[in-house]
Amino acid sequence: MNRRHFLGLGLSTIAAGTVTPVFAKPHTNAVPRTLTLHHLHTDERLSLTYRVGEHYHRSALRRLNLFLRDFRTGDVTAIDPRLFDLMYEVQQRVGGHDGVFEIISGYRSPKTNAMLRRTSSGVAKRSLHMSGQAVDIRLRGSSLRHVRDAAIDMSRGGVGYYPRADFVHLDTGRVRQWG
Repeated sequence: MNRRHFLGLGLSTIAAGTVTPVFAKPHTNAVPRTLTLHHLHTDERLSLTYRVGEHYHRSALRRLNLFLRDFRTGDVTAIDPRLFDLMYEVQQRVGGHDGVFEIISGYRSPKTNAMLRRTSSGVAKRSLHMSGQAVDIRLRGSSLRHVRDAAIDMSRGGVGYYPRADFVHLDTGRVRQWG
């Protein structure tokens, strides 16, 4: 077989889409990160892989943005992907649960945040919920205290503990804790 015939055969195979490039190596350390969520106000449920290795899936991030929308107004914003990483890593540290995050609050529009400030105590004027950097959660099957302690140990943002209201606040702002 001469070189031209070999190259022609190779090009026709590539054109047919039946060859895998030799240089494509599987990512051996590309761990998929999956979250399972239940929004308590909308009763919506979502389970998806949002990241594999170092690569976020844009379509999954869009679905998560919509899922965590302001349920009062329907407004959607881009949620900080580090918040999903924080949730995933808390889930991994806590262990021994069914892995479902119950969402109390995700994104809040400025309008919603102002209304909550008028009707509730403890709502920050410049809440990180308004910038897509905060979520209020429970992790089904795990104690709030265990979730709070795991998040605090990670030192990756703010952690608020609200045992009377039955949730933990996580955010990607500066490291701090309260409650």
